[in-house]
Amino acid sequence: MNVTDQQQIQKQQVAEAALKHVRPYSVLGVGTGSTVNCFIEALASNGKKVEAAVSSSDATTRLLEAHGIEVRDLNQAGTLDMYIDGADEFDRHRRLIKGGGGALTREKIVAGASRKFVCIVDESKKVGVLGQFPLPIEVIPMARSFVARQLVAMGGQPEFRQDFITDNGNSILDVHNMDLVDPVSVENELNNLPGVVTCGLFAIRPADVVLMATACGVEEFS
Repeated sequence: MNVTDQQQIQKQQVAEAALKHVRPYSVLGVGTGSTVNCFIEALASNGKKVEAAVSSSDATTRLLEAHGIEVRDLNQAGTLDMYIDGADEFDRHRRLIKGGGGALTREKIVAGASRKFVCIVDESKKVGVLGQFPLPIEVIPMARSFVARQLVAMGGQPEFRQDFITDNGNSILDVHNMDLVDPVSVENELNNLPGVVTCGLFAIRPADVVLMATACGVEEFS
């Protein structure tokens, strides 16, 4: 079995493990990505009833609706019972880097509106210090070059994500080699740059629970 097959099996395992955190007839926030897609499939096949979902991306909305799950606008849904999403990286404090799929802003909004944030990952996503994965930053298009210069001044190496527009109509800068030893401070600093919509650090509001699939089963960090 190759690495890709193993990761797919682990994604399915952790998606199924996340179902125990879902209360019947709750309103869920649902993130974006391949592991979340496995969760949606598991939720639909399990038969556990939820009242509705709030989606973090157009792609997730389409998949939820294809499985007959009602999708609501966050403005009408209010506070959500739980948010379920994956991550590109996580550390032992359950702080995350997200945004590899480009949905970081809506993901951060839905996470912030949820009472509980459950993150589902495979073991390849665990790191000692965040930053091996390039840090995505969503920027207003006219501010891209300005923000890139500020990122260079902070020690990062920003790379414009070519041929990609977020669901909000913005651009993404993927920042390499950023010092993320203190991710809370960096998140605050980045979010205060004019032109930045948000960054892919989820450190101010980390996950409440991380479920990590391994070859020996699913581990829980809380």
